[in-house]
This record gives sequence, C-alpha cells and structure tokens, in this order.
Amino acid sequence: MNIRCLIIDDEPLAQRVIDKYAESVPFLDIIGKCSNAIEAIELLHDREADLLFLDINMPRLSGMDFLKTLKNPPLVIITTAYAEYAIQGYELDVVDYLMKPFAFDRFYKAIQKAEEMMKGRELPHPESREPARHEESFIFVKSSKKTYKVNLDEILYIEALGDYVKIYTTERMIISYQSLKNIEALLPATSFPRIHKSFIIALSRIDLIEGNHVKIRDRLVPIGTNFKADFERLIKSI
Repeated sequence: MNIRCLIIDDEPLAQRVIDKYAESVPFLDIIGKCSNAIEAIELLHDREADLLFLDINMPRLSGMDFLKTLKNPPLVIITTAYAEYAIQGYELDVVDYLMKPFAFDRFYKAIQKAEEMMKGRELPHPESREPARHEESFIFVKSSKKTYKVNLDEILYIEALGDYVKIYTTERMIISYQSLKNIEALLPATSFPRIHKSFIIALSRIDLIEGNHVKIRDRLVPIGTNFKADFERLIKSI
C-alpha cells in the first residue's frame, strides 16, 4: 500500500527535509509540494492525496484554517515550529504533530501512525463490520498480572494511551497492554463505535452529543473528523 503525500510549507528548506526523509520510506509517494494553502487547494482539485504534511504559519491562509475548509480531509501530519497549536491540532484529529526541526526517527514514527490509520480506513464501515465472534455479554481483559471480567453493559468508554488502553467502567478504570484496534475487535460494532482514533464509546452511555463531542458522565469525548460520518450514520439508523 503506497501513501500519496502532499507537502504544504512555505519554507523551501522544510520541503526539502520532508522530501529527503520520504525518499527513505518506500511506500511514500510525494505527489506535489506547495508553498501555501491556496496552491494546495488547486492541486487537490486535480490529484488525490492520502496524507498531508502541513505547516501552520503560512501566507494568505494558515494551515489550520485550510484544514477546516476541507470537507473530507486526507490524513494530516502537522509540521511546525510552534507548540501552541497542538491542542487545536488534536481537536482536528491530525495524525501527529511534528515540532521543527525533527529527526528522521520522529518522522518515521508519525508515518507509522498514518499507515496504521490508512489500514483502518480500508476496513468496512461500523454498520457492516462483523459483530464480535463471542456471544457473551462480557470480555476478559488482562491488566498487569491480573485478568478482569468486564461486563459490556458496564463499559462507559475506552481510551488509547500509547501501547495501552484505559477502559472506563461504571465501577473502575482498567489499564491493559493492548491496542485500541485489538479491543475494538472484541466488541459489537453497533454498540461500541470508534468515534476517534483514540476513543471507543458505549453508545448506550451517551448523555449528550454537541458539536464535535460526546458527553459521557463528566467526560467530553471528541468525535474525530475521519469517524464523524460513520458515527452520524449509526445514530440515524437507531
């Protein structure tokens, strides 16, 4: 699987660094380089990109404002010298946030995240995904040296934390060494939709949906841009 990439940065040196790094990753194809967001909009009319390397501070239209104009945005890796936009980037569901100057190992880690998300996009929509193979109303979850029985009707939401997941239930929080993708496969898709790259929620536990967030008890869980359409379809089907 090749990933078609577009570099959007007004600094020629930054473009060259990303281009050079990409040459070392066989499955990355650079389809173009743009010095500002307006050029990128025009290029995206003619070419399809899977991943954007996007700078923030650019003339005429900032990277964040450009990203907000895209109805179905590709995956995005922010490349910037400004740390203060990290929270906003998180809310826009970017893959990663690279602080300039960044080394190749940090670049490659971001690419691995993008590759994993690309594979996730190739999976069927939640409504067509096969239900979990088990017919039980519970799952078993390993945590440290213990194995917990977790009743599905007690789960509130699940959050990814690096190589771990945090499972929030009505009674406790369990940290388990596994990926969000692995635990997603154990759960019925229509009852436990993934609404963000880092969150799975229990549909029955939603108290409120407002804007790009779901409220479960006292927690506001973000709805990721890449998951919003599937989540809205699931809600309408109920």
